[in-house]
Amino acid sequence: MVKKTTAKKQSPKTVKKTKKASKAPAKKPVKAAPAKKKTASKKAPEKMSRREKLMHDIKQDLIAQKESLLKEAEETLSSLPSELNFPDMGDQATAETDRNFMLRLRDRERMLLKKIDETIERIDNNEDYGICEECGNNIDIKRLKARPVATCCIDCKTRQEEEERIAEGG
Repeated sequence: MVKKTTAKKQSPKTVKKTKKASKAPAKKPVKAAPAKKKTASKKAPEKMSRREKLMHDIKQDLIAQKESLLKEAEETLSSLPSELNFPDMGDQATAETDRNFMLRLRDRERMLLKKIDETIERIDNNEDYGICEECGNNIDIKRLKARPVATCCIDCKTRQEEEERIAEGG
C-alpha cells in the first residue's frame, strides 16, 4: 500500500509539472503561430510550392547532369592512351590533336561541374538562385530551364557578350 500511495503522490506531481510545462508554452505559441501562418500562408503556398517544385526539378536535372559528366570524364581518362607513338608523323599529329581536343572538352566540363556545384549549393541554401547578378531582376523560368547554371538574365548576358565581342575586336 505504501508503494501505491507513494506512486500516487509522485505521479500527480509529475503530471502537474508536465501539464503546467506543456500548457503554458503550448497555448501561447499554438494560438499566436497559426494566426501568423494563416495570413502568410494564404498567398505563399501557391507561389512557394510552384517555386519549390521548379527548384527541385532543376536541382534533380543538375544532379543527373553532374553524374553524367563525371561518368564520361572517367571513361575518357581511362581510354586515353598515355603515349602516342605512331610510325607515321601524320597519324601521330592527328592522335595528339584528338587527345588535346578531348582534354580541352573535359576541362570545359570541369568548369561546368564547378558551376553545377555552386548552383546546387545556392538552391540548397535558399540563396539568390534565379535572380540576375547584374540587374537584380528575376531570371526568366524558360532561361533557367534551358541553362540552370545561368546567373544573369538574358538582357544582361546579351550585353556582356556584346562587350566581350567588342573587346576582342569582333
